[in-house]
Amino acid sequence: MLEVLAVIAVVVYVIGRQLLGESLRGKRVLLLPAILVVVGLTRLGGGSHHVRPVDVACLVASGVIAAAIGAGQGAMMRLENREGGLWGRMPPRSLLLWAALVGSRVAMTVLASALGAHVAASTAPIVLMLGVNRLGQAALITRRALAMGIPFAREKDGSVFLSDQLSGLGARLTGQGGQGGQGGHPHPGRDGADDGRYDPYDAYGRDDRSRRRDTYDHDRYDTYDTYDRGDAARRDRTDRRASRRYR
Repeated sequence: MLEVLAVIAVVVYVIGRQLLGESLRGKRVLLLPAILVVVGLTRLGGGSHHVRPVDVACLVASGVIAAAIGAGQGAMMRLENREGGLWGRMPPRSLLLWAALVGSRVAMTVLASALGAHVAASTAPIVLMLGVNRLGQAALITRRALAMGIPFAREKDGSVFLSDQLSGLGARLTGQGGQGGQGGHPHPGRDGADDGRYDPYDAYGRDDRSRRRDTYDHDRYDTYDTYDRGDAARRDRTDRRASRRYR
């Protein structure tokens, strides 16, 4: 019972901070959920019941649900750059996802108890599921921050958690790690090099030039052909008049 009250206090604290908005430091976003997962795993084997396959199945299903809800929370969070670091705030409607997380845990407890999965139905997995949920949110927040080019907020010692590793990952996500560090390949025909790839812009130029050349040639030959037919008709009329004159 004490463990459940502690988890409730942590959840209320986290919800309050997220609704008010906070600077998102890497250790709090990434490291703290990982610690909760490790602590939750150690709690599974501390009871009087042993973990059985049915417990594992219920825990996996509950973990997938918790991670999916966490990903939804990470996608819903509003992120922005404040003072050169990541800052985020959850909208009030995010409380619905917290309610869904609690409801899924209650439903899984009832199902696990009916299946005889005593470990999955106990309070032992609560910390584990909270950690999995936080990891799901951390994954989406990290990916979005990298795509936006915003680093995590500075830690208390002034450093940025995993700055070198995340900066390289961000460069790959944004496509800036290509040839020569410029991202992507050069367009064929623009610098004299052709890498063999299809370039829609160059293809459009070739097609347009071909259409103009074909139209010009077609009009020119049609014009010549018209002149030729006109000359032939005039010659025929001249010949007929000359023949009637000498009859």
